[in-house]
Amino acid sequence: MKSYVEIMDTTLRDGEQTSGVSFTANEKLSIAKFLLEEVKVDRIEIASAKVSEGEFEGAKKIVKWASENNYLGKIEVLAFIDGTASLDWINSAGVRVVNLLTKGSRRHVESQLRKTPEQHLKDILFSIDYATKNQIDVNLYLEDWSNGMRSSKDYVFFMIDNLINQPVKRFMLPDTLGILNPDETFSFCKEIVDRYPGKHFDFHAHNDYDLAAGNIFAALKAGVRGLHTTVNGLGERAGNVPLSSVIGVILDHLHLKVSVNEKKLYMMSKLVETFSGIRIPANRPVIGDNVFTQTCGVHADGDNKDNLYFNDLLPERFGRVRKYALGKTAGKANILKNLQELGIELSKEEIQRVTEKVIELGDRKETITTEDLPYIVSDVLNSDMVDNKIKIVNFFLSSANGLKSVATLQIEIENRIYEETSSGDGQYDAFMKALRKIYKTLKKEVPRLVDYVVTIPPGGKTDALVSAVITWDDIKKGRELKTRGLDPDQTVAAIKATMKMLNIIEQY
Repeated sequence: MKSYVEIMDTTLRDGEQTSGVSFTANEKLSIAKFLLEEVKVDRIEIASAKVSEGEFEGAKKIVKWASENNYLGKIEVLAFIDGTASLDWINSAGVRVVNLLTKGSRRHVESQLRKTPEQHLKDILFSIDYATKNQIDVNLYLEDWSNGMRSSKDYVFFMIDNLINQPVKRFMLPDTLGILNPDETFSFCKEIVDRYPGKHFDFHAHNDYDLAAGNIFAALKAGVRGLHTTVNGLGERAGNVPLSSVIGVILDHLHLKVSVNEKKLYMMSKLVETFSGIRIPANRPVIGDNVFTQTCGVHADGDNKDNLYFNDLLPERFGRVRKYALGKTAGKANILKNLQELGIELSKEEIQRVTEKVIELGDRKETITTEDLPYIVSDVLNSDMVDNKIKIVNFFLSSANGLKSVATLQIEIENRIYEETSSGDGQYDAFMKALRKIYKTLKKEVPRLVDYVVTIPPGGKTDALVSAVITWDDIKKGRELKTRGLDPDQTVAAIKATMKMLNIIEQY
């Protein structure tokens, strides 16, 4: 099984050290379940010992679920070398695997702990013995190992030499400050793997120099067979290596094996994005909104002819689909791809006129979605392609400090007027609840809102147009829609985007 790479995800521990991120106990449980049941990582690190009462409750909740579903051996918690305090905390939570945080560089031992290497070793041995007596399996972090290998290699070897025959399942090699480059990573990992054959080593990469994925590649080439990741690259400072980035490197470049289910990575990332409040960059490999979108018209033309601009990272591997952007670099091939998606057929001359209009809008920096195309076609060709069967007659929105917002909506659907009032957490929420009441009487469903992005022009005035782009999950037709609304009022912009969506699902 030398070709197998073990993935330990530490989103719930190291990832939660991202500034401003704090998961509730229920959110932690949801993430843990998805990582183990759906994504199928090998192990997860869920907490640091003694951090807070909330951390303890979250750990107990995960342990209870893991015990009932045969995942307990995959649940790990970080513990400190502090006598019995951390280990007692872990034991009380019911966790059976501990990741002991020891010092991997002489400077950390002498400057932070104010101890000699021998004294620190004695404390570590006590912790290992105490954990073993309590039937807790031990993995061992060598914190600041990368600096240790740079400046105090004799210390690193002293520690491992004296611990290698202890009941330690895995030795973890962290680039704690993200200082390494791939050449150093390969050299240091190779030296460790060769010196201690048959032992399991994990590599823990941070991304301060944006080299984390490259360092993972180097560590695996050197013979390391365990990696630590976080979902969306969450973590302190510049974060950790993203789980989604690691899988392509392992499978496509090193041809090693993992247990991870690629198709679930995007869903996992969106779940963590929602819980963390940290948005995924649009150009993040594999999981970013734009990474499977071709913008250049030449690329769309090449794909039409022979998939000339495909690589091994096919969107279908990750449960996603390829898109062709509409903007100033779009060509006729991009327009054609989007029209095909909507089921609209135009002549060559009509496609040319629509293309010119899309390029003109792109030059004005306007966001254009696939769902905008019928409206553009209607405008350019003076056609009645878009029949707005659903129109807002009137609406009233109110908001007051300390009270729920209220919306009254009057809407026309196929020449019949409907009216409803509802309250909600904000004006748009109240509007949507009133809309759903109307649709319920018609025995229709409103697509689920997946994402809602409001863009205000930088340096814009208070009367500047706000763009609201809303992503919808049209479950009935098995598709995802994006609609856009423009208005000086952001709630009205969102309402306009919503009305555009309702008319689109009626026609396409």
